[in-house]
Amino acid sequence: MSKNKEMEFQLIVTIVNKGYCGSVIDSSLEAGAEGGTIITGRGSGIHEKAKLFSFTIEPEKDIILTLIPADRTEKVLEAIVKASKLNEPGNGIAFVVDVEKTTGINHLIE
Repeated sequence: MSKNKEMEFQLIVTIVNKGYCGSVIDSSLEAGAEGGTIITGRGSGIHEKAKLFSFTIEPEKDIILTLIPADRTEKVLEAIVKASKLNEPGNGIAFVVDVEKTTGINHLIE
């Protein structure tokens, strides 16, 4: 649990095509984030469906989790959207989730 109840965090979840996580991490660091966690996943959307011998191929994705103090969220999200061109179809998606409790990030809380 957070030691300081006044410190609020949000989680920016960004999903991009595999290999494009670097622009997400770099832009978020420049905008005030302190890092991110990259997870590999698979998915499909209307712009990504491909078939091989009648089997649907699900493209690989990079999922970047950025836990950030709530007062920095908007600036970091804007930087991610711009650097990753998320406003263009097929480039990915980002969304923000409120975080109720945190632990293990003492350097930000103290």
